[in-house]
Amino acid sequence: MNLTLNDKEMALSPFEILINAIERGELRPGERLQETRLAKQFGLSRTPIREALHRLEALGLVEPGPQRGLMIAQISYERLRQLFAVREGLERLAMELAVASAATEELELLQDMIEVEKTLTDSKQLHDHNRLFHRQIYRATHNPYLNDMLDNLRIHLSLLRGTTYASTERAEEARREHQAIVEALVRRDKDAAQEAASQHIRSGYRARLNLLNRQL
Repeated sequence: MNLTLNDKEMALSPFEILINAIERGELRPGERLQETRLAKQFGLSRTPIREALHRLEALGLVEPGPQRGLMIAQISYERLRQLFAVREGLERLAMELAVASAATEELELLQDMIEVEKTLTDSKQLHDHNRLFHRQIYRATHNPYLNDMLDNLRIHLSLLRGTTYASTERAEEARREHQAIVEALVRRDKDAAQEAASQHIRSGYRARLNLLNRQL
């Protein structure tokens, strides 16, 4: 596949370009990574590609392949459980911080996003909107350290194949969960926000397990 960079991507580092490609599904789990091919696809030289791959390997996003070289990492059943356990803990912390720190305008933006979500039906649009919704909550914490951890976690979750939003039942469930989260944040109710966030993550984990079982 011949990938071209848009103007925004031209300003990114090779590491960020590869991260974006992983998140968009252009580099898929299990795919073998060849420096020459990647350099050609992204219009870069091999040296920065090699350095970017080493950084990705250090983060656990790429791993040694069955033959010589690297490939995009695949999330095992056990790693999936661990990722969602960590995510639930971080989401609960994000709720606590957002309740204390979010500006009124940020909460109003989240309410607007809930209304937009009601108009979406395409699974990819819903998937992308979910990512933006959570990112906005993270920003509302005004804590850069938590944001860094959640960004790293989000990138690892992008290694999962498919989207749970392909299920109409899950899409409707997630809408209700998002609504509950925002309502609790607006009330500045920490306990309710944390419980709503935990429920959302646990439901997402259950949906992901169902999707994984169908992919086997």
